[in-house]
Formats: sequence, structure tokens, C-alpha cells
Amino acid sequence: MHPIVRRQTLSDVLRRTALRVPTKMAIRCGQTEWTYAQFDALVTRLAAGLARHGIHTADRVAVLARNSHGFAALRFALARLGAVLVPINFMLKAEEVAYILRHAGAKTLATDSGLSELARAAAALDTQVQQFIWLPSEDPSQATAGMLAFDDLAACTDALPDVSLASSDLAQIVYTSGTESTPKGAMLTHDAVLWQYVSCVVDAEIAADDLALHALPLYHCAQLDVFFGPAIFVGSSNVITSKPVPDHLLSLMETYKISSFFAPPTVWIALLRSPLFDAAKLQHLAKGYYGASIMPVEVLRELATRLPSVRLWNLYGQTEIAPLATMLGPDDQLRKPGSCGRAVLNVETRVVDDQMRDVAPGEVGEIVHRSPHLMLGYFHDDERTRSAFEGDWFHSGDLATIDEEGFITVVDRKKDMIKTGGENVASREVEEMIYRLPQVSEVAVIGLPDAKWVEAVSAVIVVKAGQTLTEQEVIAHCNTHMASFKSPKRVFFTDALPKNPSGKLLKRELRLGYAAQA
Repeated sequence: MHPIVRRQTLSDVLRRTALRVPTKMAIRCGQTEWTYAQFDALVTRLAAGLARHGIHTADRVAVLARNSHGFAALRFALARLGAVLVPINFMLKAEEVAYILRHAGAKTLATDSGLSELARAAAALDTQVQQFIWLPSEDPSQATAGMLAFDDLAACTDALPDVSLASSDLAQIVYTSGTESTPKGAMLTHDAVLWQYVSCVVDAEIAADDLALHALPLYHCAQLDVFFGPAIFVGSSNVITSKPVPDHLLSLMETYKISSFFAPPTVWIALLRSPLFDAAKLQHLAKGYYGASIMPVEVLRELATRLPSVRLWNLYGQTEIAPLATMLGPDDQLRKPGSCGRAVLNVETRVVDDQMRDVAPGEVGEIVHRSPHLMLGYFHDDERTRSAFEGDWFHSGDLATIDEEGFITVVDRKKDMIKTGGENVASREVEEMIYRLPQVSEVAVIGLPDAKWVEAVSAVIVVKAGQTLTEQEVIAHCNTHMASFKSPKRVFFTDALPKNPSGKLLKRELRLGYAAQA
């Protein structure tokens, strides 16, 4: 039997959806709208155009671009060719982008008008990039000179090459944005991503009647593979935007009657604080998802109060598991506040000590996983791959507790645990306490060098507009409600916390920025 008879790849997923619901709206971005039949046909033409310009199976193609219909089409066109997607964080500097291009061995780089200068600058730094693809943007834009234009590639009438592709072949290499000296490229196969889609559909209730808004960067696996990919899998309708700012998001939600929306806690907080926020404008919103970082419990309660008809899910995971690992569903949001839930359908999760023994309820250990979602390993990095899979489990690097019902609560990253005066302090515990102060809009707790404490618990706070707060008030509040060694020794106030485009707090930048003031 020929392997194609049983094949299940990202390309097959789109084709099958287009056969089921050909006339249904698949993609809307700016002034562009495609039905599923149009989307699928365009992806085939685009794949043929890419093949004409020398892109073949297993070639790594990097994408440095903001969200657009062009990004969405390229993602599936590469899968149709059997080429490997390498999405890149567009907030990186040229040298950082160049490292990924070199490490991945990418010869083709796709970008858009707004990022073309960064793309060219990075490619010039001793990389193998030989050609550029220009992708259209949400707003009308002109193709950049010297680049292969998306529209021209998508007009190709060549026959699509016969591609020998298996479900176990590599679909993408996603570089992690951790705090280590160099990023790691997680190798994810088609079947790993698709098993993860199944978990998303079942546990996050991604459904065909969803009208989903995709606003967080598609280069990030959460938006790309927990929401956009599964939506294509089941045949949802999708609105794509590159502008995850509160006023624009609220306008899109109202205009298009959005029913499903994902954002990290920082974006949900920004929506709640917007002067344009009006629950009536979100009357069609039925499903709200959060992840990428921990939702403060006080904000969770505020969401439940101000958007009572919205069912909420907390989705936890990481790049290496494609990325969904655990889920806290709507019925448990206030029953288990702060928890990231239990393992999803196709994942087995434990919380273990350093000897790989299950910890007792309430004790802190490391989260480890087994799952068909998991990566093959890190690209060209056998040592870090071996370390990640030590003991035949994938080690997440996240510290957590687990309760009697199996609900997991992340307390910190291993590297973010503060060791102060011989005691371990989880930054999240202190953050949750500070969020109880009504003047606090956002807070991040970090450890800073200290002659007495080695690391001093330190809080960086954004105060709500029109409110005032002092260092003494914060410290007194914490001392009243928690052990003194956990209370901040220093408090800093700022207008904004540094975040990446996925909404994750960049604690590394905070530590570097405030170390001189320690």
C-alpha cells in the first residue's frame, strides 16, 4: 500500500476541510477574504510558485513577518511542498535573527514591507539566505523591490511537484525564546502538531461554528498551533490581525461578532483597562482563552465579573510539546483559581522531584511530560536534547504543585525561583499577593543581587491610572499577609513592563535593568 493512502499532514487537513465546507469563509484579513475552496486553491498555486523558485521538500524556509493572510497561506503552502517552516520573532535584533537563519540553514526568508529592512540586515550577517519572499500585510502595501512577490507566486499555473511526504516528516522548527545563551530549535513533525490539534479540539472545544480572532503573533506556536491550525482543521471562520492593541481588538470583536479569542493575561488586562471596554460590545464572545503566562487570580475574578457570559480556559504548555500540555476548563476557573489544570487528551503529565519520584500533594516539583505532541528534539543540539528527555520524560523546566485531584499549579520557572537568605521564594506567590492591592495594574517579582540576602525579593509595579502607591505600602501589605522573607525588600514603579509580542513578561530584561539599582 502506498504511504499516501494513509497520510495525514497539515496540507491534507486544509484540503479535507475545503472539500467539506468549500464555500464557508476561512480567512478574513484587512480587505482580503477567502472561502475554504479559495484558500486551498491558492495554497496549491503558491506551493507551485515556491517550487518553481527552488524550494523543495525538507528545505527550511524562515518567516519574519507580522500576522497576515499571506503568512497563513505560506504556512500551508510550505506544508504542501514538504518544506519546513521556521517562524522568527520579529522583535529580535538583526544579530539574533541572523543566528536563527544560520542555525536553521534557511536559504529563503519571507518577510513583509514593515520588516524588510530587518530581514535584509539579518540575512547579510553571514547567513545562507539567497532569496526573499514578500508577504502582503493586513493594510495595503507594495511589494519590496528585489523580492519574490506573494501575488506572483500565487498566480503560478505549474503543476504541483509530486511530493513524497509522510506524517512523521518535519513540519516546522520553532526556536524557543528562553533565557539561555542561544535559542533552541524545537523540531516538530506533522503528526506531532496534528495530535496536538486533536487535543485542542477536544479539550479547548475548538469548533466549526467558532468565529475566531487571531491577534497574537503567528510566529508563536500558541496562536499558530493551538488556535489557528485547529480552527482550519475543524472548519472555523477566522479573522486575522497584526494589531493586538485594545481599541483595535474591541472594534474587531464588535464588527465581526467574534465568538472565540485567545490572549495572554497582559492583553486581557489591557482590554479591561481600555476606556472603550464595554461588555455589550463583546456580546457575541463566548469563549475566552488565556495562556503564555500566569493569569493573576484577581484579574481572573474581574473577568468573571465583567464578562460573565464568557467561558474561560487556561491553556498551559511550551514550544517543545507543540505546545499544549494541560488545560483548566470553564467549570474550574474559580474552583481552582491559578491552576493550569490537568493533562489534555494526548498528554501524560507528572510533577516529580530530582529523583523522578512523584511529589506529594502540595509539594513543589518539576513538570514532566510524555506525549505524541512532543518534538523530535532540538535541531543540531544532541546534548540539550538528551538533557530535556532525561529519564524518558520531557523535562519542562517549570516548577509546580499538584493537588489530590491532579490539578497542577505552576509556581515558577526553575530559573525564576528566588533564593533569598537561604529560603526559596516563588515569584508568583508574591505577585499574587501584590495583585490584591487595588492600585496595582501589573506586577513582576524578580530576584536582584544583594550583599545580605544574596538575592533580594524585588517588585516592579505598574500602578493603575489615577492611583498612587508607595514602596512602604506594598511592603507593609506583604508583611501583613505572608512570611517576611517572602516580602519585597525593594519596590520599583514603572509605566510598563517589558514583554515579547506573545505577552510574556521578560523578567530577564527586568533583572538586567534593575540590577544596577540593587
